[in-house]
Amino acid sequence: VQLQASGGGSVRAGESLRLSCTASVSLASLNIVGWYRQPPGKLRELVADIRRGNWSKWGDSVKDRFTISRDDTRDTIYLQMNNLKPEDTATYYCKAVQHLVGRGESQYWGQGTQVTVSS
Repeated sequence: VQLQASGGGSVRAGESLRLSCTASVSLASLNIVGWYRQPPGKLRELVADIRRGNWSKWGDSVKDRFTISRDDTRDTIYLQMNNLKPEDTATYYCKAVQHLVGRGESQYWGQGTQVTVSS
């Protein structure tokens, strides 16, 4: 499974960005797809993910500003980020988890896309 993330950039506080992540396989074959981020000097953390059954799990502090969605016709997930703050500055990574019978769990990461928010 390969994940191609895009959409990062440099914006001012209060502006918006939309990140995209396209998978090389059908989204329906993946148990979990979502976004993590790693701020400078900090650990990677969950932003949000979508799980089989279409329910979402969220990290702290972004749920009221960010929206995660998926388009299965394009095998792509999106992260709409509104009202961005300087503390949202990070490298954003797309992640997928796949459970296969007899093979257990496999995790896949995209290459990361940089989001920089200036005050």
